[in-house]
Amino acid sequence: MRKLELKFLNAEGKVVTYSVDHPTEPVNSESIQEAMDTILRENALYSTGGDLTEIHSARIVERIVEEIEL
Repeated sequence: MRKLELKFLNAEGKVVTYSVDHPTEPVNSESIQEAMDTILRENALYSTGGDLTEIHSARIVERIVEEIEL
């Protein structure tokens, strides 16, 4: 499963991560930048450490699980 992780800094200076399951492929960095800018401008997401203050980074994370038969 692939996830898009959007990372922001909050008012306490801590990194806050929001995950989006099944992002649109291929990933478009300009669209992600625009979305993150909108999230900041609209104060759209909540953080226990205060308002989000700036963009930290974004990344795609893929998790592969392989069952082991016993």
